[in-house]
Amino acid sequence: MKKHFYLVINENAGSGTGRKTAEKIIKQLQTANIDYTTFYTDHAGHEIEIVQQLATDTLIPWQAELDVDVFPLLVVLGGDGTLHSVINALHTFNAAIPIGYIPCGSGNDFARGVGIAKQAEKAFFQLLKAEMPQEIQVITFAESIQEEDGLAVNNIGIGLDAAIVNAANTSASKNALNKFNMGSLSYIFSILKVLFSQKGFPILVEINGKILEFDRAFLCTVTKHPYFGGGVPIAPVADPRKPVLDFVLVERINLFKIFWLILLLIQKKHMKSKYLHHFQSSKLRIVSTVPQYVHADGEILGKRSTDLSFGTETRLFWF
Repeated sequence: MKKHFYLVINENAGSGTGRKTAEKIIKQLQTANIDYTTFYTDHAGHEIEIVQQLATDTLIPWQAELDVDVFPLLVVLGGDGTLHSVINALHTFNAAIPIGYIPCGSGNDFARGVGIAKQAEKAFFQLLKAEMPQEIQVITFAESIQEEDGLAVNNIGIGLDAAIVNAANTSASKNALNKFNMGSLSYIFSILKVLFSQKGFPILVEINGKILEFDRAFLCTVTKHPYFGGGVPIAPVADPRKPVLDFVLVERINLFKIFWLILLLIQKKHMKSKYLHHFQSSKLRIVSTVPQYVHADGEILGKRSTDLSFGTETRLFWF
């Protein structure tokens, strides 16, 4: 079956990697004589408007037997944040509308977690060779206090990782460092700053029929694949193809033990630490009465008290 590619391009992804990647992919499409249409985002949230319009007018659900000569395939060129916006733009549309994805962000955790090549050309050839989409489980969340809901393709975090993302996003040095492709330094500075300032906080967790209470939670992450923070294997056994959530909680401990835990994390031995708690379940609920930063796929939802319920949902990705 022939395909028409509808490219949604975030040129600013990865400090300009999106623009360079788009140029390469468009040349490949032209060489292969594949029909395509390009849409470039020019302001925050523009990808949501583009995708919702495409879903209304152009995109169709995938079926085993399709009576069409040309299949309209949505292909996203951007980072994890762009993909997060796109999948939430499709949240109210048919879940069988597939998404093609070519990673060009700075972290690219989703690509790493599901097996999409990080190199743009290789990811493009994976997309070309695929004859049908794959089923990938994503996170569903519903926040009862603010009455919000949505999807996440990577992780949702409360506490440390969300505070790091917020500090990096609001860093005065971020834009200057990005101009020299050194944005990761801003992230490192933010990690060091937050490690010293983030306090423990109480949370309640409902999981597998039990209610658990933690007095000094430090990092709380719900994830659908192993990685967060640009390749850190926080939950090595997480599987994006199974309808199971992995929940990792780290307690607030002294800085020496934190750095020791980071060393174990680098060596992929952190799951043995008594300060790290790992759970698996198809559903869970987290209640935090003390306001903390919350993020979904690196997008800050705010600093707030939260009552979050999580589940999974099948979405189709073309690779």
